[in-house]
Amino acid sequence: MVVKIPTVPLNNGYEMPLIGFGTANAYHDEIIRAVGDATEAGYRHFDGASFYANEIEVGQAIRQKMEDGVVDRKDLFIVSKLWCTFMSPELVEPALRQTLNDLQLNYLDLYVMHWPMAFEENTDLIPLDENGLLRCKNVDFVHTWKAMEACVSQGLVRSIGVSNFNSQQLRRLMDNCTIRPVTNQVEAHVYLSQKPMINLCREYEIVVTAYGPLGRPGLSQDPENDPILLDDPKVKDIAVKYNRTVAQILLRYLTMQGLPVIPKSSNRARIIENLASVDFDLATEDMALIAGLNRDYRYLKNEWASHHPHYPFHIPF
Repeated sequence: MVVKIPTVPLNNGYEMPLIGFGTANAYHDEIIRAVGDATEAGYRHFDGASFYANEIEVGQAIRQKMEDGVVDRKDLFIVSKLWCTFMSPELVEPALRQTLNDLQLNYLDLYVMHWPMAFEENTDLIPLDENGLLRCKNVDFVHTWKAMEACVSQGLVRSIGVSNFNSQQLRRLMDNCTIRPVTNQVEAHVYLSQKPMINLCREYEIVVTAYGPLGRPGLSQDPENDPILLDDPKVKDIAVKYNRTVAQILLRYLTMQGLPVIPKSSNRARIIENLASVDFDLATEDMALIAGLNRDYRYLKNEWASHHPHYPFHIPF
């Protein structure tokens, strides 16, 4: 049975499915199989990026399911992201067209600026100098945004958004945009509640999309010190109470706040379990208990970029 996924309204009239399927850190046959399994399970929101280096395979999987009659393009919500080495305005449209070509699509539902930071172009995706330091490029993300707005006008993408923007960066963009971002995609989970960012975005009618909703298991940048969210004893107790998995509790805590989530898995059973997290509700007292577990703890710090003038994590939000 295919699960019916609730949607959240965007500020331009479109809607985003509340649960998406993350496609990072999986390649070749693994990602083709996972996207196929997710489509058959009922996922319609697929979150990708050129940086993930697998858009050709994601496109193959989606195209196959469309040809098999499993899903129509009009029912899909396909997301990709502009990488930091393509932020000069003249590179934005070619980068988007390359993504569309790789995905075998005529348009995206959402194109997101992956970070507010531009990197040196015509080189590696994470360009380093001879001392191993990131090679930054001075590009104003407002100018990048204007080029993304032009892509909307051309019909290449329906909605545009940002990711990893802090409050100052978001306010500056809002003061200088013609088309409002529909989302700010940020790390958010029980240990990083993002309440101040959520409140700011609500003022602007911007949806906060939560990446890393399970605490980025297996992708730690500091495995000796990072807390393991899936092992939290209080969340485990709540999972037992509801006869649900810990992951389902963590996801439902976010989606009950109206935050779309984009968990990633290559395991068919977990893919289905994650999607089923929308078919129950948490009681008010359990939502409050979980909210009390916030530590303002960020797993994805990317400290190798902390010297960049637009590095977003020098301020609390």
